[in-house]
Amino acid sequence: MHRLFSIALAITLAGCASLGYYGQAIGGHLSILGRTRPIEELLTDPTLAPELKQRLERVVVIRAFATRSLGLPDNDSYRRYADLERPFAVWNVFAAPELSLKAKEWCFMFAGCVAYRGYFAQTDVERAAAQLRAEGYDVYIGGVVAYSTLGWFDDPLLNTMLARPEPELAGLLFHELAHQNIYVRDDTAFNESFAMTVEREGVRRWLAAQNAQAPYAAYTERARRREEFMALMLVCRARLEELYVSDFSDDDKRTAKNELFNELRRDYAQLKKRWDGYAGFDGWIEELNNAKLISIGLYHDHIAAFEKLLARDGGDLTAFYLTVNELARQPKAARDAALAALSANLLDTSATSNVGTQR
Repeated sequence: MHRLFSIALAITLAGCASLGYYGQAIGGHLSILGRTRPIEELLTDPTLAPELKQRLERVVVIRAFATRSLGLPDNDSYRRYADLERPFAVWNVFAAPELSLKAKEWCFMFAGCVAYRGYFAQTDVERAAAQLRAEGYDVYIGGVVAYSTLGWFDDPLLNTMLARPEPELAGLLFHELAHQNIYVRDDTAFNESFAMTVEREGVRRWLAAQNAQAPYAAYTERARRREEFMALMLVCRARLEELYVSDFSDDDKRTAKNELFNELRRDYAQLKKRWDGYAGFDGWIEELNNAKLISIGLYHDHIAAFEKLLARDGGDLTAFYLTVNELARQPKAARDAALAALSANLLDTSATSNVGTQR
């Protein structure tokens, strides 16, 4: 409560223009906290549904693994549970100009500038999206099953997270705890790609520790499909970037943009045939725009680079976290150059001379 009061005071001093948005954020988070109960207490409740009890018992084991085997924070995050009675914890809105892939950013007191804005009520995010569309932006709304307070609070386990298969649930916990380990202001792509790397490696180690061969095979198959789909999206994004900086007229750019989206849909239809008709990404293809492509890139831009850093550290997560921390302290331009070099397999030792050399 002391932290919340401090935040509220800072908001008030910042001016009334921010008060409404931060008010819903504080109110939404307090509402969630008010619903939580300690998981260990719930597990002794004789009225607890057997299926929920089983899922919570697994979360206790996964949470212990996260700290013991992955070096993730040992705190009270994900040791309390809340049923929100809704499908998502928050809804994020992304926006980009009609003929640009430069994301609109919003700046916050503690998180810095990020390429999305979160709302606890669907009506609020839809109102914000309508305003952005009226201003001429391409807009995308994405429901989010979990969010991180970056260690300011102990983040609870939510019902929105429990519907996932166990490997994905474990990955989600690892991902959000990774944000508490390392977070860089004003660099969404860095933060999300790092957390995705920890998520992937964590799930691999978790399933290996469980000797869960069948779940691992299913998880890797889902991951393979996701990577193939993302590859299509990223190719489309790269071609759009070339288009938007070209000398074509705006009308010609709009026409070419639609053609590229139609080509992407055709490529996806061919991909589905290889997947025997698996339709898990149909919702993404139905309505394409710049904002949706940006939301994908934020989570995947630097994964290859981070995976190479982890491999270079011999798979030692403690060493990897130190390496990433050193990289995080560099200016953004140097940080981006180092990650780009790693992704291209052209590691520039001068650009990363301070990465991984101090222990």
